[in-house]
Amino acid sequence: MTVDSDTKQMIKDSIISLLDYCQKNNWAGYDPFDGLESRIFRKIPFFQNRICRLLFIQAMKRSPINFRPLFLVPKAQNPKGLALFASTLVKLSDLGILDDSDLINSVLNKLIELRTQHSKFYCWGYNFDWQSRNFFLPKFSPNIICTTFAGNALMDAFDKSRDEKYLDMAISAGQFILNGLNTTENDDELCFSYTPLDRGQVHNANLLGAAYLARLYRISGDETFIDPAHRAVRFSVRRQQEDGSWAYGEGKTQRWIDNFHTGYNLIALKRFSEFSESSDFEESIQKGFRFYKAHFFADSEVAKYYHDRKYPIDIHAIAYSIITLIEFASLDEDNVPLAERVFLWTQEHMLSNKGCFFYQKKPFYTNRISYMRWSQAWILYALVIFTKEMEEENL
Repeated sequence: MTVDSDTKQMIKDSIISLLDYCQKNNWAGYDPFDGLESRIFRKIPFFQNRICRLLFIQAMKRSPINFRPLFLVPKAQNPKGLALFASTLVKLSDLGILDDSDLINSVLNKLIELRTQHSKFYCWGYNFDWQSRNFFLPKFSPNIICTTFAGNALMDAFDKSRDEKYLDMAISAGQFILNGLNTTENDDELCFSYTPLDRGQVHNANLLGAAYLARLYRISGDETFIDPAHRAVRFSVRRQQEDGSWAYGEGKTQRWIDNFHTGYNLIALKRFSEFSESSDFEESIQKGFRFYKAHFFADSEVAKYYHDRKYPIDIHAIAYSIITLIEFASLDEDNVPLAERVFLWTQEHMLSNKGCFFYQKKPFYTNRISYMRWSQAWILYALVIFTKEMEEENL
């Protein structure tokens, strides 16, 4: 199980060119969900209507033509994107590919500056207003996803530098998860809400929160983090389907099954098990990965977004497919070769001559818009994870 030398060089070249692209753009760009930042749309009466806000976001997200410049949507730094970049830079430093502590500190400082200002805890939200089917979320309103990614970046920085300030911020983010969110609780289970404004039951958010709390427990030794984490894992594992899949969430409109949220669930379960030194959920992990491997790849080289159809082919799903295959390389000897084939297909079909990656491929056209968080941050992170595995395992 070795990776072709030409592929290794292509991965390294892609990392260097994509890192250069992101750095030259100051880690800022457009996002699939940033439509409500339009300075034009915000000034017209339709902005006050929930349905109009939802339709406008979806129109901007689905259009293969980037109307954002026309509608005066600014390019911006996204906290989750910055967290991914920070974690990526730390890993590149560990690999000896990048030796620039000033650059790492610069991205971490940007991330810290973008924390939610009105909270007593360190927490983060997206840099754009967002309208769901059920509620409106103002920009920088904290959520569990942004907070766990930011907190993990801070713990990555702490692991490297041993600077206690990063751990203190990460612990505060853990307190936000425990005290700043709503929970659904019954018997020995709980489910964390996505934001302080909802009571939804979204499995990837719940499991990412649990894995994060378990990591805090492992680093700090504070046992107040581990019991809620364990209860959250029980909630989502007990709602895993018989075939190993998870619906995105428990709401009536959340029953779809997709690639990267399934990958989030699996890796979060693996992380929780490692940090808590528990083997209780090994069967769930193996059953979930069997479903993942069987349903999210087409033609032995294409990573699918949904479990039951090939299109759209999405760069975020591609990136997380590579991460998931590498993370579970020990479960199947074909995982690394499949990750290599996915990468090579992506290089051929999704790479721009600017060094960045396209958003999506549909049956009859390719959406070539560059999204900084959704696309570039994720694929860069995935390629670094792949490189780290090759270096550590001598592949």
